[in-house]
Amino acid sequence: MKRFDFLKSYSKLPRNVYILFIANVINAAGSFVYPFLAMFLTLKLGYSEYTAGIILTAVIASEGLGKLTGGKLADWIGRKIVIVALSLIAASIYIIIVFLEATIIIPVLIIIAGFIKSGAMPAINALTIDVTTKKNRNDAFSLLYLGQNLGYAVGPLTAGFLFVNYIYLIFLIDAVTTILAIIPIIIFIKETLYKKTGIYLTRDNIPINEKPETGNSLKILFNKPVLYGFALISILFSFVYAQSTFSLPLYLEKVFSVNGPKYYGMLMTVNAVVVIIMTVLLISFMKKFNPIINISISGLLFAVGFGMLYFTGLFVLFIISTVIWTFGEIIHSVSSNVLIADYSPVTHRGRFNAIIFFISGVGFAAGPLLAGLFINYSGIKNVWPYMFLLSIIASILMLLLYFIEKRTSKIANTGK
Repeated sequence: MKRFDFLKSYSKLPRNVYILFIANVINAAGSFVYPFLAMFLTLKLGYSEYTAGIILTAVIASEGLGKLTGGKLADWIGRKIVIVALSLIAASIYIIIVFLEATIIIPVLIIIAGFIKSGAMPAINALTIDVTTKKNRNDAFSLLYLGQNLGYAVGPLTAGFLFVNYIYLIFLIDAVTTILAIIPIIIFIKETLYKKTGIYLTRDNIPINEKPETGNSLKILFNKPVLYGFALISILFSFVYAQSTFSLPLYLEKVFSVNGPKYYGMLMTVNAVVVIIMTVLLISFMKKFNPIINISISGLLFAVGFGMLYFTGLFVLFIISTVIWTFGEIIHSVSSNVLIADYSPVTHRGRFNAIIFFISGVGFAAGPLLAGLFINYSGIKNVWPYMFLLSIIASILMLLLYFIEKRTSKIANTGK
């Protein structure tokens, strides 16, 4: 039984984490729209790769603004109400799209839905931080991440087969699963924010980096070099990772023609299955190390996983590539949430999550736009060497941030 001891850490988490886990599974199982958005815009609505890149950039930019809004609301009126209200509104917009003909209004509505739905993310993270401590945050965030990918294991594969003949069903199913996902949140989760005082219900002994603070959020953030350093470096990480939903599906379409959407759905299922199998093992091992070191390692995995695509036209090597960059995704996703949580004041958890992901989201926003422009002039295959280089640079910068933070902490503790 000792070989399963690493699973015990999941058995003692707060109830809210388990409810969010269930919600993540349901929501992700129907998250059909975003993974296939590039193909939807080019193959179904007839936009060029460059125009599709502009639209995707607008979607991602709107999501960043949505997170800022949602983070502010989460610290102001509460976590639960923000999650429920914004999810319902976004689902309603997707239902409207189902009944529209191919028209310019569809990209506009997708952009608006992205703004609204993304606002729930900082509230979910803040709620998770509220009910956890430094000892169990790794486990909590890895469980939520695992739940998300349990859903992704079936979602993209199903959407890949629906794409050819039943494209608008991906919007309807996404909307329905979003609504179903918030039902357990409505019923079982209690608010973790005192609306009147802004003080949280869950903690007595608060670590020094999480102590309540007052004043401007950006001013407080800039007093925490590890956080704004991480946010800026993460622009490179997110730029590279954005190619998994833009350049990768377009590259599959280029290499495998009409089979591209199905193969992309298969790769996304591979991605989810690897997450399901490996998350617990990877995180149980990686939590022994500083999260900054873990994020640096994820950059090396991104470099190998995305860089090798330049050399292959065989689908089996696309699978191997997906496995490698998925390892990087697992480590980066969980370690990033833990790093943010460990340095966020209890009074600013929603806003700090929103601001940091907004900054790092610059890479997501620029990824499709710049890649689309690059593809127009140099061809899609030549994207991958640049992704290798950017990943290596990001990894080195995170390693430097680790040494800077280590030295800063030493000076703060010793006065030297």
